[in-house]
Amino acid sequence: MSESQNPLNSAPTVARGIPPLPPPPPTISTQRQSTQTLEIPVDRSRTTPSPVASPASAHRPGTPPPIPSPSPARVKNNSLHPTLHQLVREAYDNGISDIHLGVGEPPRFRNRGEIQTTDYPETDKETFMNWMREILTEAEIQRFEEHLEFDGATQYEFARVRINIFDSLKGYAMVMRLIPLKILTIDQLRLPPVFRDICHYHKGLILVTGPTGSGKSTTMAAMIDYINKEMPKHIITIEDPIEFVHKSQKSLIKQREVGMHTRKFDNALKAALREDPDLILVGEMRDKETVNTALKAAQTGHLVMGTLHTNSAVKTIERILNLYSGDEQDAMRVAISESLVAVIAQGLCRTTDGKRAAFHDILINTDAVKDWIKEGKYDEITELMKQAGFDGMITMNQSLFNLYQEGRITEETALEMSPTPNEMAQMLRGRV
Repeated sequence: MSESQNPLNSAPTVARGIPPLPPPPPTISTQRQSTQTLEIPVDRSRTTPSPVASPASAHRPGTPPPIPSPSPARVKNNSLHPTLHQLVREAYDNGISDIHLGVGEPPRFRNRGEIQTTDYPETDKETFMNWMREILTEAEIQRFEEHLEFDGATQYEFARVRINIFDSLKGYAMVMRLIPLKILTIDQLRLPPVFRDICHYHKGLILVTGPTGSGKSTTMAAMIDYINKEMPKHIITIEDPIEFVHKSQKSLIKQREVGMHTRKFDNALKAALREDPDLILVGEMRDKETVNTALKAAQTGHLVMGTLHTNSAVKTIERILNLYSGDEQDAMRVAISESLVAVIAQGLCRTTDGKRAAFHDILINTDAVKDWIKEGKYDEITELMKQAGFDGMITMNQSLFNLYQEGRITEETALEMSPTPNEMAQMLRGRV
């Protein structure tokens, strides 16, 4: 045998799924790329990472660790792809808000509002199915394959994760929203003092609105946390799915998830009226029936908190009225004017230090506002909000301008996030 044919002199061949012969020390760097994809940075000072969430605990609110290791027969990890637990851990350690996964695409992260690519390889269907098996039972996977939609949540020892799985042109896809286990307070979020005043109402309707990803859930969690610590109340939440998990303190808190603890928002809301609540939190007021029941609860002596996807406080009132026919709207304007406590429309903007800050449109239902709601004079309400800072009201432009004056956002950010950029430009130039 010639020296060139001697297999011992050949360079080691690395094939997927076949472990290579142990290489001599000088050639270790040739495998650096595949090794890096497995070494997810872990901050061991915060918590010790554990294996993936077991199917038995998948999307069950408040399910505590320890989380048992998955069976090797259920999850077969391809050496080039991270496990779902590793992706969630990496996202958590780096302050990522959302993880985007899909067949035919590499994993991507949403970092402070912007989508970022990762160095991981494109996801194949086998890997995606393995990820689903980490968080869903076989029955849940089968249900997803039948309906091609799945909503739920799961909990790791360091964060809760809201999950949506869906089908797309390229194949199955998943979006995961990371929810911190620690609930930030009103002070930590730097919310205006009027938020505390709103929490002290005993009855009425409080609406927190804004587009998806605007921090509505975080703001409502801070308000519930404040009430929980300061007041002896009975709080019932109806959510889809449960996001922030609260522990009863001075208040007694019961959290219900649609699909797990109740079939429909409206059913749970009607039942809540017979459960001796002081405060009912409705995750989303998405239809006429839910709005009707929420208004009824507010009129019968309960405090009701709910969310809508609207961009301003005044448009929120119009959106609710548009659920009703023309013949019903006069009666609904009266009902809303009598029940409403406040509308808080919220957005998030990037700050100069690379973080994000909330800005608000806050409408307080004063006697003047009450009259204008009954008469449908929405333009007058908007003008009053600009001048009624003593009542805690503020417009989004005023809120953005305050952030600019504090040096927390740039002029460009203020103009970009403003609902009326022309007025914002005048404010920045000292003309308003």
